This record gives sequence, structure tokens and C-alpha cells, in this order.
Amino acid sequence: MIYDYLKRINIICGHYGAGKTNLALNLALGLASSGKPVTLVDMDIINPYFRSGDYKTQLQAAGVRVIAPNFVATNVDVPSLPAEIASVFTDKTATVIIDLGGDDAGAFALGRYREQILADDYALFYVCNFFRSLTPKVQEAAELFEEINTVLQLQPTAVINNSHLQHLTTTEVLQQGYKKSVELSSLLKLPLAATAVEKQTAKKIAENEDPSAIKNIYPVEIYVKAF
Repeated sequence: MIYDYLKRINIICGHYGAGKTNLALNLALGLASSGKPVTLVDMDIINPYFRSGDYKTQLQAAGVRVIAPNFVATNVDVPSLPAEIASVFTDKTATVIIDLGGDDAGAFALGRYREQILADDYALFYVCNFFRSLTPKVQEAAELFEEINTVLQLQPTAVINNSHLQHLTTTEVLQQGYKKSVELSSLLKLPLAATAVEKQTAKKIAENEDPSAIKNIYPVEIYVKAF
């Protein structure tokens, strides 16, 4: 299960729209529900939509500390990271979830903290949705990750499959995405840590489908919804 792969610093990267933010929210809230101190860092300074910082009120109510770009959740969109981010590397009492912006552009924002990350206990997860543009094929998804990590220059930990078609998601869609994610993990020589599936759908799969068809299902709430 995905929680077995988590370290103190956990970096979530991937293509634009792959579902990084929704995954980061689920991980942060899941850890907080178990009583653990958690900090969620929103490092998306490019995309004004679907930022984890937009859920600050909900996260803080659950006990999650949130560090977000300056002006997030306002009508001002200026790329600006708060100096507070540096505190996650000095105060090591909390588990940290870092939600990167999409593609290699998101990786550049984290570059200034690379030495601190390397000196810490970290994990790097590549989130992929094979039903998004630019990553419909396994080879394309692998190449995109290589572009991201050329900037990050960190040791990757695992792949997380988040393949879906929102409300049009069917069991067949999930199985197609899972099959490709298995191929991707093999190509990248990384374990497939989990397949994120909406909670009610995950429950139906467990009740009605062959549990061996999709392994390591991570049931998630859908907090981030398309307009």
C-alpha cells in the first residue's frame, strides 16, 4: 500500500491534470486522521487552478499545516514561494507532502531545495493518468518522467496510477489504466505503489470484481473537481 512507501519528505510529481493535487490532499488528510503531524506544501506556482493551497481551510481544520504560494486562493496570480518552505527541512517532527506543479516546470520550483532534500529522508512519486493528453502511451509517460527528473535529479521511489475519466470512469477504463501503469513501472524499473480509485468505485470493485485484476487499490475522496 502507498503508505508503506512514504518517507518524511514526500514529493508528488507528474503531468498537468494527472491528479497530483487530489492525491496529495488524500495523503495529507489520511495521515492527519491517524494523529500524525502533517505539512502539505503547495509548490504549484504556474497553474492557477486545482492547487492544494485552495483547500487550506479544510486541511487546517483536520490538523494539517499548509504552506502555499503567496496570493494563492486570491484573484492575484503572481509566482511567489514563501520563505516558510525552508522550515520543513529544519523542523523534522512532521511528515511532509509536496505537491509539485505539472511537468518539468513544476520541478524547477523545487530545485533550490535539492540539497536539503538529499540530506533528508525522502520519496519521489510519479503520478500518471493515461487518459490525459501527452501521456496516453507508456513510452510517452516514461519520457515525461525523465524530463521531470532531469530537473529534479532525485532518486525516484514509485509510480502511482491515477488513470480515470472522471464521471465516465468504468471498470474497463480502470483496468486499461492499470495495465499501462504496470508496463510503465516495469519500463522505469520502479514499483507500482498504488492505483488511486474513487472510494465508492473501489468498494464496488472489492465486492464484485476479481480482486487480482487491479492490485494495491488506494481508495480516494474526490476533493478536486473539474469546473
